[in-house]
Amino acid sequence: MTEPLVERTAAKEPLFERVAVIGLGLIGSSLARRALQSGTIAREVVAYDASPSVRARVVELGIAHRVAETVADAVQGADCVVLCVPVGAMGVVAAELIPHMQPGAILTDVGSTKQSVIREIEPLLRPDLHFVPAHPLAGTEYSGPDAGFSTLFEGRWTLLTPLEGSDPEATARVAGLWQLCGAMTREMDAPHHDKALAIVSHLPHLLAFTICGTADDLEGESRNEVLQFAASGFRDFTRIAASDPVMWRDVFLNNREALLEMLARFTEDAQAMARAIRWGDEAFIVDRIERGRRIRRSLIEIKQA
Repeated sequence: MTEPLVERTAAKEPLFERVAVIGLGLIGSSLARRALQSGTIAREVVAYDASPSVRARVVELGIAHRVAETVADAVQGADCVVLCVPVGAMGVVAAELIPHMQPGAILTDVGSTKQSVIREIEPLLRPDLHFVPAHPLAGTEYSGPDAGFSTLFEGRWTLLTPLEGSDPEATARVAGLWQLCGAMTREMDAPHHDKALAIVSHLPHLLAFTICGTADDLEGESRNEVLQFAASGFRDFTRIAASDPVMWRDVFLNNREALLEMLARFTEDAQAMARAIRWGDEAFIVDRIERGRRIRRSLIEIKQA
């Protein structure tokens, strides 16, 4: 676990002179809001998004000191650049901006997969830059600059997956950025991150999309009844299934090995439950339900529910 970075913030000096936030969806716009409001993260917050309409909306919302018209302009003079784009676009965007970054600057990201992001960006790096991959475990089913809010990261985890031989000070500063957003931080290696997130995030989303697709494929009256009489369990799945399709397409494809492994394990467990239901194995069914209840209680106890 990374230690809180308190020396500079105790003196009320910003952690960075200029932070460039690239991509103003839910995560990027929330980060920009927090950095603008706190005054301890950066002296200046510069925002850029590839969409002209998003850039115009960010200007209207006033969630950055300045909105750049090009990615090159956004990163020039920034001592920290945060990539908040879908993981499938990380390499393309990084290739565009890295030549314009100032020497000694830190490049970080918020991608939900880490091995793929590292694989795309590491070959593009200059020796005078620091790259610290990161992943804030926070979000909602909404997207776009209007969806962001400054307290999104409060009490949530941000996982850092620094490269072998990377500068510890750069890692500490990225950890400090997320701590100033209210997050807790921890370091782990990228393969472990991807396997862990496959079960706690990626597989649940895959199941939600699939269940909603199954319901949508029902015919006539049955489909109408599903929508009309949806119980809380199905409504919870629809909330997850309302998430950004481009983001989750990229997550599934860029973490396919870990996700398929967890899907195979889930399929085996689902088949075991089906057998228990078929043969009336009450003890097995109750055991699985109780295990679910224990996990829920554990989440509540550690304030992650």
